[in-house]
Amino acid sequence: MALFRRSKNTNIPLLRQIFNLIPRHIFRKVVLRHQSDKGCHKYKTEDQFLSLSFGQLNKCHSLSDISCGLSVSSTFLKDVYLAQSPAKSTMSDGNKNRDYKVFESLYYELLRYYRNSLKSSHQTHVIDEIKNLNIKLVDSTTVGLCLKLFDWAKFRTAKGGIKAHVSLDDATGLPDIVNITEAKVHDRYGLENNVFGKGTIVVEDRGYFDFDLMLARHIADNVFVTRIKTNTKYETLEEKNLPDDKDQEILKDEIIKLTSDKAEKTGIADVKLRLVHVYKEDQNKVLEIITNNLDWSAKTIADLYKKRWDIELFFKAMKQNLQIKSFLGTSENAVKSQIFVALICYLLLQLIKRFYCDNKTAFSNLCEKIRICLMHYLTLDYICNHLKPIVKKAKIPPEKTLFNEDNFSYQGILPL
Repeated sequence: MALFRRSKNTNIPLLRQIFNLIPRHIFRKVVLRHQSDKGCHKYKTEDQFLSLSFGQLNKCHSLSDISCGLSVSSTFLKDVYLAQSPAKSTMSDGNKNRDYKVFESLYYELLRYYRNSLKSSHQTHVIDEIKNLNIKLVDSTTVGLCLKLFDWAKFRTAKGGIKAHVSLDDATGLPDIVNITEAKVHDRYGLENNVFGKGTIVVEDRGYFDFDLMLARHIADNVFVTRIKTNTKYETLEEKNLPDDKDQEILKDEIIKLTSDKAEKTGIADVKLRLVHVYKEDQNKVLEIITNNLDWSAKTIADLYKKRWDIELFFKAMKQNLQIKSFLGTSENAVKSQIFVALICYLLLQLIKRFYCDNKTAFSNLCEKIRICLMHYLTLDYICNHLKPIVKKAKIPPEKTLFNEDNFSYQGILPL
């Protein structure tokens, strides 16, 4: 898949090269769908997205940082197709008033457009017994906020916060469902629809252990894999045999039924379940994994639950490399706009990493290279694979530089 030109120098700055990965017809479609440019003459959806993306990729902590960064060079503004650098007040109004759903739709449209490419390029641990099945990793992450500034984001009495509820598609390594709520919303109720298509495997942590949800998933022919709560009452119906010569971390594999009054009331007590006990050596503890699949090997069940770590790595990558912990606006719309723009940037960065970088390039290293070179006129191939921390000798600059006829046409003499 030839996404990029392969040369060192280019007439297009890096920021615009990244933005060009978004097909024009997709951007126009979401803008028309949400009428996000209606009544707007200057600061249009594309301008807002480009400004917010600059802030994400350059790790800007305020609207002033973005405005100042974009105003450094009129040459750069022209080459990224901005008529002028946006003022701080203009960006603030855009974040507050332009519906975040335009960026939400753009993320899902891009995910749909690039799904096959992302799927074919994603390196993940394949479990042979279920290698062609659909796996979803479900979890949430919380970001603390100041309740006085973000009064809509209720969490605790004197603390605010938001929670991103995410379903990560194991095939692509990217979220296919994202719901942003107040932090006080329990994980169990974070996704509007916790039931997936027939045959889907849902891997989640103990926060989603709920009898009603388990029964709904079982009826919908979903396979759930989660940890059982420590005070759950159950009866062992059968203990399955374990191999003697392999999978020594599996301590016990049993068929059970839940016996508590609540289980009887919800109806999940009538469903045979499976409890796999796995010893986790690095933490010196035993994990008790419950599932409604009775046929797969105990090793497959253990490996499935181990996959849940992938969504934790996704949250870590987002928080370390993009701006989703400090926000450019205090309104709910501004916060959600920033998060969905961050998700779009993450998707584009993953495309670059998977299709242009060699296998040794870490995601964090790629993000740093792009941040440093964001306003340079270098191709992605050079930045990804040839830009190294080595000693270089100075040379005569090229004809076109970033600051030609710009802010440095006159250099005053410093008074001594």
